[in-house]
Order: sequence, then C-alpha cells, then structure tokens
Amino acid sequence: MKKAALSEVKDDLSKYLRIAEKEEVVITRHGKPAGVLIGFQSEDDWFDYRLENDPRFLQRIQSARKSLRAGRGVRLEDVGS
Repeated sequence: MKKAALSEVKDDLSKYLRIAEKEEVVITRHGKPAGVLIGFQSEDDWFDYRLENDPRFLQRIQSARKSLRAGRGVRLEDVGS
C-alpha cells in the first residue's frame, strides 16, 4: 500500500492510477488518510469489485448462508441429479 498526499495525486493523477493498478494508494490530506485510490487491471477486476461491494449481492449471500445454517439448501452433489 502506497501513501500519497492529495496535492501530489491531483498534480499527476495518471501516474497514481497506474500505481493503483498494482496496489492501493491511500490519499492523505494534511497527513491524515482521506481516501483510497483503487485501480483495475482489467474489466473483470472492475466487475468483481462492483459485485463484491453491491449491497444487494451481499444481502443475497447473507440470506443464502442463513438458509444453509437452518438446514435448507441443496448439496452440490445433488445438483443436476
């Protein structure tokens, strides 16, 4: 993880976007963390990020886990049988 001052990022955003493709860049304001710049190497990375941070998707995962703990669900071996 790299840290960079907001003024540096504003002056050379394209440079920091290239860095962010490989590691998160913590942007600081007056020496304190203010945000994170996350880059994507591919469209798939962008899709994965959106999916992993979609509240509807996270709710569906939580609901599915709750169902499995309650004994409802289908074993993988039984799918397609």
